[in-house]
Amino acid sequence: MNETSTATPGLAEETEAAAGTVQSTDATVGEIYVDDPRMTCRNVNVYYGEKQAIFDVSLDIGKNQVISMIGPSGCGKSTFLRCLNRMNDTIDVCRVTGQIKMDEQDIYDGGLDVVPLRASVGMVFQKPNPFPKSIYDNIAYGPKIHGLSDNKEHLDSIVESSLQRAGLWEEAKDRLDQPGTGLSGGQQQRLCIARAIAVSPEVILMDEPCSALDPIATAKIEELIDELRENFTIAIVTHSMQQAARVSQRTAYFHLGKLIEVGETDQIFTSPRHKLTEDYITGRFG
Repeated sequence: MNETSTATPGLAEETEAAAGTVQSTDATVGEIYVDDPRMTCRNVNVYYGEKQAIFDVSLDIGKNQVISMIGPSGCGKSTFLRCLNRMNDTIDVCRVTGQIKMDEQDIYDGGLDVVPLRASVGMVFQKPNPFPKSIYDNIAYGPKIHGLSDNKEHLDSIVESSLQRAGLWEEAKDRLDQPGTGLSGGQQQRLCIARAIAVSPEVILMDEPCSALDPIATAKIEELIDELRENFTIAIVTHSMQQAARVSQRTAYFHLGKLIEVGETDQIFTSPRHKLTEDYITGRFG
């Protein structure tokens, strides 16, 4: 099912659309729905105390797709990303309203255990954060605590498979007992991705995963994202519009806590329908 906005456009929006771009921020422009969603978000609001950071966001996260979330600093894209595995629960003053479902399960249900949720919806942060353990133990930690390995042989297989899928096996196989912190920045980020996929998540969230990396390491991560899409659903926050264009199938543009426009990545970057989106991607704003 495809719809063009989260609300019926008024006369002003219709006039603006006829002129080329929409300027109102009352409703999201574009297709918020996808045919095969892995996660569905409806009317999500986020508050930090009395301050509202996210305003009435509705969005589907498509299965085996990469969706990139772009927008200027402070626009709410990382805050929204953290809603998808309840990372905002760690902030005392944060309150989330609305509904977020994964496979028809409301992830904000009061009886839901967030530990398995965060295994199903893994997170890769802006700065690589390997545990102060060996490369092997970084990968083995999750399967151990979630009871996913039957024995040492099975655990070895999970470690090797995860490192291979993260493109790090050949570089790390002879130093598995060495500290993960001894790897280069790009290798550490791939280690963190391997750690995330070791527990067989359904969704991987990435919050500016390449912002601290050099261009060569960034290219490797982007290649990896494209490969992982075959098996995982990925949502990535990025400040790099070039990266969004390279790695994602859908793009969502945020502005001042609102989801302004969402659509196929090619369409967003070649013919944005909202004036704010157009101004941002052409460098006139942000």
